[in-house]
Amino acid sequence: MTTIPVAPAVTIDTESDYLAAVAAARTAAEAYYGSGESGMDDDAYDRLLRGITAWEDAHPDEVAADSPTREVAAGVATGDVPHLVRMLSLGNVFSAEQLADWAASLQRRIGGREVAGWVVEPKLDGVALAARYERGKLARLVTRGDGSTGEDVSHAIGHIIGLPLELAEPVTVEIRGEVLMTSEQFMAANEARVAHGGQPFANRRNASSGSLRARDRTYKVQQTFIAYDALTDAAHTSDPELADLTHIDLIGRLHRLGVGTTIGSRIAALVCGTLDEVQERIEHIGAIRSDLDIELDGAVIKANTPADRADAGTGSRTPHWATAYKFPADKKITVLRDVEWNVGRTGIIAPRAILEPVEVGGTTITYATLHNPNDITRRDLRIGDRVYVLRAGEVIPRVEGAIAATRTGAEQPIAFPETCPRCGSDIDRSQERWRCVRGRACGRIEAVQYAVARDCLDVDGMGEKIIVQLVERGMIEDYADLFTLTREQLLSLDRMGDTSADKLLAAIGAAKAQPLNRVFCALGIRGTGRSMSLRIASHFGSMAAVQAADAAAFEQVDGIGPEKAPVIVAELAELAVVVEKLQDAGVNLAQPGFVAPQADGETGEGAGGALPLAGMAVVVTGSMSGLLADYSRTQMNELIARAGGKASSSVSAKTSLVVAGEKAGSKRAKAEALGVEIITPEAFAERIAAHLD
Repeated sequence: MTTIPVAPAVTIDTESDYLAAVAAARTAAEAYYGSGESGMDDDAYDRLLRGITAWEDAHPDEVAADSPTREVAAGVATGDVPHLVRMLSLGNVFSAEQLADWAASLQRRIGGREVAGWVVEPKLDGVALAARYERGKLARLVTRGDGSTGEDVSHAIGHIIGLPLELAEPVTVEIRGEVLMTSEQFMAANEARVAHGGQPFANRRNASSGSLRARDRTYKVQQTFIAYDALTDAAHTSDPELADLTHIDLIGRLHRLGVGTTIGSRIAALVCGTLDEVQERIEHIGAIRSDLDIELDGAVIKANTPADRADAGTGSRTPHWATAYKFPADKKITVLRDVEWNVGRTGIIAPRAILEPVEVGGTTITYATLHNPNDITRRDLRIGDRVYVLRAGEVIPRVEGAIAATRTGAEQPIAFPETCPRCGSDIDRSQERWRCVRGRACGRIEAVQYAVARDCLDVDGMGEKIIVQLVERGMIEDYADLFTLTREQLLSLDRMGDTSADKLLAAIGAAKAQPLNRVFCALGIRGTGRSMSLRIASHFGSMAAVQAADAAAFEQVDGIGPEKAPVIVAELAELAVVVEKLQDAGVNLAQPGFVAPQADGETGEGAGGALPLAGMAVVVTGSMSGLLADYSRTQMNELIARAGGKASSSVSAKTSLVVAGEKAGSKRAKAEALGVEIITPEAFAERIAAHLD
């Protein structure tokens, strides 16, 4: 997990600053626990709360009666249902050093002895909920509220995955956990809300809170419950054995009763014997956080045994035996300043958000994707909106949603283009992604630039000025025409001499020998970049086989699903003339080293089965050195494929090997956290020496 400095607490110097900070925190909390639409993001609230806490630590006799540090949920969330036992919140730590300090304080509270074991589990970003079962049947759902009382939301019974109507055994017990939404549930919730005249939710936690509390509406929204605790004392359960269970055994017991838990997932609660193991588990959860279908903002560390918990005790707001390790924020609030419309090489018209600069995960974000016009409409985005910007892992930042509750009335609708922003032609609006009706003809110059770039045909000397002249003078329509250019045509271009023309002709001639994956990538088919082109070429072996494949055949290629496959087939048909010109010009249309799959779907013993990287997923990061110093990333991917492996751009639990050069950065850190093998470029070159160029 990449180490990002903890954002400093808000500085509070005077009592008036302190009172203003308390008021601001309570206003934010009231919005957060009320409508769910706070104008302050979690990171800003954490910084403000830490500033308030620091001032109160230095001035213990001047703590405001309404300070948010004194109550659960800042004391603003209430309800009319008393909790059997108070539902507390958690304190926070933000670094390994702060975690060690907290662990030392816990050890002092239990008499100086070693903690008998820790449990690390994810800190889920949802809504805390108590589910009461009577003789095995789900009887009542109550929100956390202010910890003492909560709101009855039993109308949601039957619509929350992980909370069965009846347990596997007729046990009376109160189970506590978090209600949240998966990405699919969030999308469905917004579609239903908009379809019934409402505004889309700004983010998933907002959607969970609003949907859980909504009554008397004509549609239902599905959510997910994940348990993290239960009331185990004899006064509140019919199962006397619960009181003696460790925390990890309690989670196992709830799982067997049929309640949703993290068991079986990559972020399952895990027992750790030492604080070093705790830190490793925290880093593991942080490393895979962006790959999950649910949102979390940290990890929770708990004492595992009932004895340690009893001796540690609880405070008025938090238990002393548990804390939350908060991860650097991957979601911030900023202002949507404008939207620009860009046209790609295939004629796709893509909107891009221009944002008030905001730091997210250690990077200053100024632009973010908006996907397509329909996405803008679904999210009801407007210029001037305060919006959530999400940057999870290493993906391109995106605008998640607008905070409608903070609108002032000065916000303006986003203007959609009436004609193609590049050429002025009509727009094809039949698909979610709008496209200029001229298609690739609109982006002809950009398409050729893409085709001759280093990761495609690698035609040295073919710069933008030359391409513009070739297109505007009608010498080429697509990149296949480059291979039929004459010396006389090149000499007719501005500032083109004999030597330059000869060098360019030689570079074009050399490009004819590029492997199929480069030639295919140069076609610029939507959804097929350099990595996907390599997979397609390695799977089919020849352009003839690629053209003959139907959608079902393309779905056999790793990473191509039922949505992408038909698009590839359709675009290949559209580009048939280009492929024919390539063939006529003598361009290579085969993949070197291709071995056809056997009838059982496996490669022969002498092929993939004996290759050094057979069956391995390999990630390359950092600068290459030694024998690989001059290899581009595309060449590295081709090398991995020749050696039997599959190149990947991101590290995950499925990664087999990471080749880490100088300045490897976050991918190396993630591999370390996941326990993935890491080797140097020199060691990798030695391992696959027989397959080097």
